[in-house]
Amino acid sequence: MKNNTKILDCTLRDGGYYTNWDFDKQLVETYFKSFNELPAEYLEIGYRSIPMKHYLGEYFYCPVFLMEKAKALSDKKLVIILNEKDIRKEHVKDLLSPCKGLISMVRLAIDPVNFTRALGLAEAVKALGFEVGFNVMYMSNWSEQKDFLNQIQHVSGLADYFYMVDSFGGVYPEDVKNTFELVRSKTEVKIGFHGHNNLELALVNTLTAMECGADIVDATVTGMGRGAGNLKTELLLTALNAKSDLEVDFNSLSNVVASFETLQKQHEWGTNLPYMVSGANSLPQKEVMNWVTQRFYSFNSIIRALQNQKDNQKDNQKLETFEPQRSFDNVIIIGGGPNATLHADAVKEFIDRNDHTCIIHASSKNAGYYKNVSVAQYFCLVGSEGHRLEKVFEDLGGFSGECVLPPYPRKMGTYIPQALEGKSFELKEITITNLVKDAHTVLALQTALCLNAQNVYLVGYDGYQEGYITKTELALSKENEGVFQDFLKNTEMGIISLTPTHYRNIEVESIYSLLK
Repeated sequence: MKNNTKILDCTLRDGGYYTNWDFDKQLVETYFKSFNELPAEYLEIGYRSIPMKHYLGEYFYCPVFLMEKAKALSDKKLVIILNEKDIRKEHVKDLLSPCKGLISMVRLAIDPVNFTRALGLAEAVKALGFEVGFNVMYMSNWSEQKDFLNQIQHVSGLADYFYMVDSFGGVYPEDVKNTFELVRSKTEVKIGFHGHNNLELALVNTLTAMECGADIVDATVTGMGRGAGNLKTELLLTALNAKSDLEVDFNSLSNVVASFETLQKQHEWGTNLPYMVSGANSLPQKEVMNWVTQRFYSFNSIIRALQNQKDNQKDNQKLETFEPQRSFDNVIIIGGGPNATLHADAVKEFIDRNDHTCIIHASSKNAGYYKNVSVAQYFCLVGSEGHRLEKVFEDLGGFSGECVLPPYPRKMGTYIPQALEGKSFELKEITITNLVKDAHTVLALQTALCLNAQNVYLVGYDGYQEGYITKTELALSKENEGVFQDFLKNTEMGIISLTPTHYRNIEVESIYSLLK
């Protein structure tokens, strides 16, 4: 193994995908001071970018004052990265001239299909006197990029480091060896490796790259990074300490790891089954990260969506369109909140007293409390609802309801329990909102519209009390409020909650006031 391989830690840059590139100042100070005692030569502190149209934090733009503070705190060579898809060579002078004396290396994040354009960008960066790193993504797909492979020779004189980036986290040690040999046959530029950890191979792949002669490798504290994350810096340093007697100050290493472990409990980066599937099949993990961290999709749903992508399918099943021949005066939409169970007896009494009433289960979570109600019941089959129904109704052979799914094609693919295949239909279209097409509430309200409901009642849409809400719950709450607003604006129907709710702008009428 090469004993003088340089280590670049890119925690603040790659970890920013979880924090929107904002970090606590004390955390950052601990990071820089700890690394002053650790054997990493470079610290990549973030992106340097032209303005974007949505909020991104300070380590996405790395303003001069931030770089000055980093320089004052750190003894290491500091690095920033440019995202080639956003940055052109005409931006370089304004972006990078202020970085002189503060930043040692500028790396370029490069899609192989844009490699020719990246060469021009690199030329402009090199002219300002910076070290230049080519971070060429999608390593597992390079064999399909013949034009790119033929252009690697042109990095000589422009790049100080040419990185093999395992963007999908799905390569194996043999792939690392083969790709290293391929790159070495094209150029004498120093070679680096950046490994993602979808298959938990980041360490062995990095050690393999070092054995091949890699001059520089990347890692992040606790593996913090986009999607499944990266090689853990602490793991790499521990392995090199044991394997090649690399000197490591474990007190400093422990301090910085402890600081980021607190953050990890909040954001929960690291690999899981969906990331493993995306990595094994070289599928983009940007979308997977959104599915895992921002929405209530089950792992089964995510994996089905990934399988459809792998097979180049829009969706794995087409259904008959939901075209009900019935209409109802009253539609009661049952949500997943505790109030749907707390007030279930009152809801049943209301149904007994009012003809032409049906139930729509936005979520099947509370459906067991209404199994024996003898009215038409519709079930929104999205996310993990198919599996949930199998648990709620132990014998689906006696299931008498109908299931409604989003329009074809469904982003997450389709799962329908076999016993429900003749009782499941897809909506023709979503007309009530453009915010989202496959959310429980959207399906329930669109179904109510299809049933020509005169009155739409909510039960168990408790909402979330401010101060007792997670980031994911907050996102769901805002999504539902937006859907309610669009429904009221785009239809002539109203919405009344019969049980307590924290959702704003929803009229509330106590279920008990209707049972006098």
